[in-house]
Amino acid sequence: MLRLLAVHAHPDDESSKGAGTFAWYRSRGAGVMVVSCTGGERGGVLNPALDPRTHPDRDMGGFRRGEMERARDVLGIEHRWLGYHDSGLPPEGVPVPANSFGAIPAEISARPLVKIIREYRPHVMITYDENGGYPHPDHIRTHRISVLAFDAAADPDRYPGTGEPWQVSKLYYDRIFNADRVNAVHEAMSHADPPHPGLAGFAELVEWMKERRHNVTTRVPCGDFFDVRDQALRCHASQVAADDRFFFWPNDLQRSAWPFEDFELVRSLVDTDLPEDDLFAGIADAEESR
Repeated sequence: MLRLLAVHAHPDDESSKGAGTFAWYRSRGAGVMVVSCTGGERGGVLNPALDPRTHPDRDMGGFRRGEMERARDVLGIEHRWLGYHDSGLPPEGVPVPANSFGAIPAEISARPLVKIIREYRPHVMITYDENGGYPHPDHIRTHRISVLAFDAAADPDRYPGTGEPWQVSKLYYDRIFNADRVNAVHEAMSHADPPHPGLAGFAELVEWMKERRHNVTTRVPCGDFFDVRDQALRCHASQVAADDRFFFWPNDLQRSAWPFEDFELVRSLVDTDLPEDDLFAGIADAEESR
């Protein structure tokens, strides 16, 4: 079985960044595992419509664990907690809290991820770029430990006691929020008859994305699973309102304008031709030749 491992910073990141791809690959018989590096304990309630709020106000970490379990079940994936504490988002120049994920040296926090890689033996890994996708300390640290673990898991001299070495074949960065996609959906909204009601707010997103680097190499054709993706994201009700226009775009328009989720191939130990439409491109042939 081909296996994919996606490493994310907080519960909800897996549903806003790649959930359509995960559901598509599960439908094709591939294994998919998501790792959440932190429990999102320092996150606030971002959905003003959440009711009741007794549980998240008392125990945000516990509440988000329940949200993650529901999203996992919607997507039909496996899930692991790496076990670190959310760093929060301190003001610029203020250090992250002691013992939070962002404060622990990457060489230490990569160890449990190496163990997961050696146990699960994925062929593909997905994580964030060096800026974390956006500059949250936990996203940046997720990038660092993912790249470190990608290399270390294959080296028998590193992290002894965490299992037999395993070489992941390909490493990707998430590029799902990119200007080409946003512009294509905005164009489709503009030409809808009547124009889509979310069009005015979407213009701000187009401007925000204008300078965003993406370097997309791989577009996974998972449009048939956008509804599943959105269902998984709505499981994270403390973080995302059910009608949030930043995340929930009209799926009929998306399927016609941009029925993909986008990634950047940054490391590959197998031969593949770019651009790709499959994260596992080149891997089946390499497996057969082993």
